[in-house]
Amino acid sequence: MKKSLYIALIALLAALTATAQQYKYEVGPALGMTGYLGDVNNSNLFKHPGVTGGAIFRYAHNSRWAFKANLNYASISGNSKDIETRFPDEQQYDFSSSLIDLGLTAEFNFLNFGRGPAYKKYKPISPYMVAGVGFVFAISNGHNQASFTVPIGIGVKYKFKDRLNLGFEFTMRKEFSDRIDHLSDLYGIKHSFAKNTDWYSFAMFSVSYEFGKRCIKCNYIE
Repeated sequence: MKKSLYIALIALLAALTATAQQYKYEVGPALGMTGYLGDVNNSNLFKHPGVTGGAIFRYAHNSRWAFKANLNYASISGNSKDIETRFPDEQQYDFSSSLIDLGLTAEFNFLNFGRGPAYKKYKPISPYMVAGVGFVFAISNGHNQASFTVPIGIGVKYKFKDRLNLGFEFTMRKEFSDRIDHLSDLYGIKHSFAKNTDWYSFAMFSVSYEFGKRCIKCNYIE
């Protein structure tokens, strides 16, 4: 009888340990829609929606904080016929740009995201906010432009299985060249470095796979 109890206890502990296993890294694809606000679109972000696709790499520092790198290829476009504003030269402007976007961001989960022992109060789903720095290379109407960006946004992640996560994230990216549409100062007013008009957005779904087992000793996570 005692032997059977010992075997059952060992099996239970092994099961709990397997359930509580944590991983440090995630990698996976992402796909979504882009939007644009700038010289020829000042109100409707998704008037001319584009597409974007790429990959993410995430390091989970703990259940609340994570750090992510992303590389995306995207398209944006716009047309001044869509806005009521008229320019001083009475011309119409339109553009189409291809973007290569690189971002390094920090994520803060509002809940303890993950799976594990009940006393740690992990949740398989959590909203989060994200902010960081980035870089964009734009090809617009045959012209090239590189610029730094500041991505900010919100998202939600869901642990579909122990090592498989689903996510949705919406970010706005402020860029500092005012040239991702190759249009600038159309009203004849020179903008400063900080007061340009160009923003673009990503609304993306992602799937990520966890790897790199985290060392757990005596309920302490290194």
